[in-house]
Amino acid sequence: MADECIFCKIVRKEMPSQPIYEDHDLVAFPDIRPVAPVHVLIVPKEHMVNLNDVGKNDAGLLGKMLRLSAKIANDKGIAESGYRIVINNGDDGGQIVPHLHLHLIGGKALDPKMG
Repeated sequence: MADECIFCKIVRKEMPSQPIYEDHDLVAFPDIRPVAPVHVLIVPKEHMVNLNDVGKNDAGLLGKMLRLSAKIANDKGIAESGYRIVINNGDDGGQIVPHLHLHLIGGKALDPKMG
């Protein structure tokens, strides 16, 4: 599955993206279908389908994803006004790409009912 995964292809530089952050573990880039002025995806480089694939040794990676979201929110100027962090998990949870990823969404007032 990882060979066909669009996020794995982005990680391997087989598909273009506009990374705003990259290190050994993570890559972050703008969502191609943004729902707000700031909509960034934070993607682990290791292929994991969703949170169900996360093991106990991956807790540090999840924490790193959250810390990176706060850094990017600060860099984008939305940290103080507020932002949303979303991880869709599985088909019924709205996950479209079967590779764990976090959405950082902000830059406008978001509907609290959509949380």
